[in-house]
Amino acid sequence: MERLFTFDGHGLNLPPRYNVAPTQDVPIIRREEGERRLAMVRWGLVPSWSKELPKSKPLINARSETVAEKPSFRSAYGSRRCLVMADGFYEWKRSEKTPLPFYVSPAAGGMFAMAGVWERWQPKQGDGVESVAIITTSANETLSAIHHRMPVVIDPDNMDDWLSADSDREVVDPLLKPAPNDFFVMTPVSVAVNKIANDGPELIEPADHTKPPEAASKSGQLSLL
Repeated sequence: MERLFTFDGHGLNLPPRYNVAPTQDVPIIRREEGERRLAMVRWGLVPSWSKELPKSKPLINARSETVAEKPSFRSAYGSRRCLVMADGFYEWKRSEKTPLPFYVSPAAGGMFAMAGVWERWQPKQGDGVESVAIITTSANETLSAIHHRMPVVIDPDNMDDWLSADSDREVVDPLLKPAPNDFFVMTPVSVAVNKIANDGPELIEPADHTKPPEAASKSGQLSLL
């Protein structure tokens, strides 16, 4: 990760994860004192003006069409943009029968960076919370087969502009677009991914969706998008 994204990750040794859930910590890259730095923050943005940690569905996503205007994300989009690193994500294809999960990953392999906005929330008492939301946009032709939205992918050539608080809107707004149609591939996987307790490499192994799936837990993983 340090080699691909050229950040200062001193002191952090991240274990592999295969099933990250909302409200858990995720690695992000942000700019601090002119340098790219790695940080672990809560997935599910908590606006700075919140009176308490949200008890309802966390703000895991921000829509590209409204991220600059919505009160929850407006300030963060202006000066606290970040990169959320991953080598894939899960998305569910809705059907008349049982929703079926897919593992979405780069066709070329390796990692990629999703556009994110981060925020710092400080309660009246106790420790503060740093959190992030992933910015989504309309799905490209490939992903539209299973979902109408997809995460915004930031190309390495555009990362400095995206991370800089000095970048104008006319620089960062055009980056909020779908990835090329050939960027991602989709692999059908087991509904075992719907159970948060499952977190191993078997979750990204191909599964046969033509066979009746086992029952999925209703308290399991949320759709990324």
